[in-house]
Amino acid sequence: MKKLTIADAADHYGVSKEAIHNRVRRGSLNCIVEDGVKYVTIAAPKSAQSVSSGVDPRYTQYIEQENERLRGRVDVLENETSRLRDQREQMLIDERIKVEQIYKERDAQLRSVLHVVATKFLSHVNPEAVMQEGMEKGTLDAINADVVETDGWISLKDFLKIKRIKDPVKKKIKKRFDKLAQSDARIYMRDEKVFLNPGEFDYSDLIG
Repeated sequence: MKKLTIADAADHYGVSKEAIHNRVRRGSLNCIVEDGVKYVTIAAPKSAQSVSSGVDPRYTQYIEQENERLRGRVDVLENETSRLRDQREQMLIDERIKVEQIYKERDAQLRSVLHVVATKFLSHVNPEAVMQEGMEKGTLDAINADVVETDGWISLKDFLKIKRIKDPVKKKIKKRFDKLAQSDARIYMRDEKVFLNPGEFDYSDLIG
């Protein structure tokens, strides 16, 4: 029996050290440990026995070479399998990170949408209060896209819309404002349209 170190065994078989370790794990090579050093044991050639038994040594050599070739092929396949397994694990990790990032972005978008919806909803709970707040901050366009900003003045049309006055009543109220447009300081005319300033004046006498 011949003892070889892992490195010597790799040179003997013409493969890598890792391939020798793989063969030891599979049991295709015998291994012993002496004084903390791992050795691969190789049986001595039995050429004399082969001749005496009538077996051609060339056939035995061919079988051994073929076995070595197959072992080398197995080692290559094992290394390739290990590489592919590592790639698959890395791909799974990358995909998980992407999915987590997508969910984070969607959560942020959903929170933004809910905030906008909540803001719009609350702005209609008390339209008069929102209108007043908008005029104080100078942001009437946040209340209604049709509101005209002119130092707190808004159109009669938008004013009646915010007050939720029904259409049949709107016509009567508009006639009242048109009639007083030239004489009432609370009313401002521009481009033949009536504008009001609810932040400064009270119009309850004209819309009641």
